[in-house]
Amino acid sequence: MTRTPPQFAVKLAETDEELMGAQRLRYHVFVEELGGGGTMVDHVAQLERDRFDPFFDHLILLDNALPGSVADRIVGVYRVLRDDQAVAAGQFYSEDEYDLSVLKDSGRKLLELGRSCLHPAYRGGAAMFHLWSALADYVSAHKIEILFGVASFHGTDLDRIAASLSMLHFNHLAPPDLRVRAREAHFARIDRVAPQDLDRRKAMLEVPALIKAYLRLGGFVGEGAYVDQAFNTTDVCLIMDTNRLNEKQKSIYSKGVGA
Repeated sequence: MTRTPPQFAVKLAETDEELMGAQRLRYHVFVEELGGGGTMVDHVAQLERDRFDPFFDHLILLDNALPGSVADRIVGVYRVLRDDQAVAAGQFYSEDEYDLSVLKDSGRKLLELGRSCLHPAYRGGAAMFHLWSALADYVSAHKIEILFGVASFHGTDLDRIAASLSMLHFNHLAPPDLRVRAREAHFARIDRVAPQDLDRRKAMLEVPALIKAYLRLGGFVGEGAYVDQAFNTTDVCLIMDTNRLNEKQKSIYSKGVGA
C-alpha cells in the first residue's frame, strides 16, 4: 500500500487544541525519544510544556493528507519569542542558561527560537523546508535583525562530543558583538580538543542536523555550553545576524533549509 503524499501547510497555533497538539508532538520527541523532562511535563496527557509557552508564538507544520483535527495533523513545531513577548514573560527562555546582555543591549530586534522538532516519519525530507520558509516569512514580517536560541546535543557526556564542541568553538565562535556566554554557575568549556588534533569532517558529522542548518545559514555559536541534566542535553547557543548573511545565504534562508 502506498502512502498518500504529504500536503504541507504552516500556521501559527491559534487555539488551545492546536497548542496542545504542538506540546504532544514535543512530548513524543523530547521526552519519549530523547529522555527529557521538566517540572511542567504532563506524562498523563503526554504534553511537554513550560511556563514560557503562553508567551511564545508557535509555528505548527500540518500534513493535511492525514485524517483528524488540526491537532492530529501536526507533524512539526517551532516556537518563537520576540523582544516584546520576552518583556511580558519577564525574560527570554535561554537567559537561564546564557548571559544575553550583548544582544539585548544592541538595540536591534531580536527573535528567540526554540523547541524545533519533527515527527520521525517526516525527517530528512521537505518538512523542514516548509517550517524554515514560514520562519523566514515571520522574520521578514516583524523586521527581525538577530535570531538566536539554544540547540542541543543529545546526552550530557561532554567527553563523547568533545571534538564536535571544539570544532564549533574554533570554527564558528560568534564575533564579540554577538558572543553570548554560558552563565558561570553552569559554564562548560567547549574548546576541549586542540585545533591541530581535530578531524573537522568527523566532528561535523556528529553535529546535530539543526545546528548544521544554522551554520549553513552563517550562524555562530556562543561561548561555552550548558549541560541540561533535566532535559538530558548539552546546549549551545546559536546566533544569526541577518545583516551578515551573504547573497547565497540569504537565498538559502528565504527558500528554507532542510535539516
